[in-house]
Amino acid sequence: MAFALKEEGFRLKDIFLVVGIPEATYHYHVKNFVKEDPDTELKELITNLFKEFHERYGYKRITKELKKLEHHVNHKKVYRLMRELGLKCVKFMRKSRKYNSYKGKIGKVVKNRLSRRFNTPISLQKLVTDITEFKCLGEEKLYLNPILDLYNGEIIAFGIRKRPTLDLVMEPLEETMGIIKNNATHRTTIHSDQGWHYQHNSWVRLLKENKIFQSMSRKATCADNASMENFFGILKQEMYYGEELISYEELKSRIHKYIHWYNHDRSKERLAGMSPVEYRTHSSQSAA
Repeated sequence: MAFALKEEGFRLKDIFLVVGIPEATYHYHVKNFVKEDPDTELKELITNLFKEFHERYGYKRITKELKKLEHHVNHKKVYRLMRELGLKCVKFMRKSRKYNSYKGKIGKVVKNRLSRRFNTPISLQKLVTDITEFKCLGEEKLYLNPILDLYNGEIIAFGIRKRPTLDLVMEPLEETMGIIKNNATHRTTIHSDQGWHYQHNSWVRLLKENKIFQSMSRKATCADNASMENFFGILKQEMYYGEELISYEELKSRIHKYIHWYNHDRSKERLAGMSPVEYRTHSSQSAA
């Protein structure tokens, strides 16, 4: 710019007098005009992390992931850079649709053993389960029945069906019995609502045969199983709401992938920033 001005016969000093700026200010801006953005590498890392976590992480979670990578950056700066980059979670906040399997008293209703005490320092001591419903492309629906360990929030087994049959809950329960037999150190309690599946003789008998305590929420009281409701809300917010309806098979595949990601990669603040599997592994290694 300076050379162009000189060729036209103007001196920089004369121009500075006309426009009323100090010469030092001019040289400062020329120097910084070609200066590389000091946050280029950090911005690239933030963008990569945002994509790696499927655009489901906001600035607080991204900040924690940066700290795991030895980048100790203030969360306010991460917030500012993500705004500059246009990185923002766009998933809809919407109430999770609850499948109601209650058909009256068809079996024995048991007491609420958890009484909303959802925390435990012991793996496989307290498990919760429930059923939720998804709408698919066309007239099809998908029903999901996960079993969650309150110790670390891990989904230890789950069933998926087109219809809410008894197999939807029995197959994950049978899988869970094997896990309990090989890994549990204390007697297990499994908590559910009063849906007909959980009053069924097959469900009750399998629990008794394996000496598992059964627990049930009070009728129409979602707060009695808040941990399970919370998982359904997170799952639907992060991979279902705001997306176009897809076929049953495609949605089934996405749920399988999401639950694996949720267990192995999705960090939880209450687990010291670790995923459920990382926390379980870390705890077992520390105990050993």
